[in-house]
Amino acid sequence: ALGGADKARGKRAALLGLTFKPNTDDMRDSPAIAIAQTLEDAGVSVAAFDPEGMEQARPLLPRVEMKSDPYAAIAGADAVVIVTEWDAFRALDLGRVKALANAPVLVDLRNIYKPEDVRAEGFSYTSVGRA
Repeated sequence: ALGGADKARGKRAALLGLTFKPNTDDMRDSPAIAIAQTLEDAGVSVAAFDPEGMEQARPLLPRVEMKSDPYAAIAGADAVVIVTEWDAFRALDLGRVKALANAPVLVDLRNIYKPEDVRAEGFSYTSVGRA
């Protein structure tokens, strides 16, 4: 979603959700750890928000900026990545997301949005295992 490694350098990504699953603070086996490390290795700065997991995530993800709410994480992002399917992320104001983000790119790793709804808002939308 962020292009080649050279194109990624200097970009910013927002990770929404850090825990392995919603309604827990469990970071074991969380895909957010590998995602954040991959992005950081490519020169992408990462901001994140999780409703319950940020204290547990902080020592595991020392270079990730932990934000107080999803919109603070999204501000200035070149891509927004939904990692955990917290209910709070199902109800994002997509117009506000688009206004805050640097680029209207949404990567939905949990398929919580209908692609046609997000694209209708003007986003480049990527989900997993579906068109």
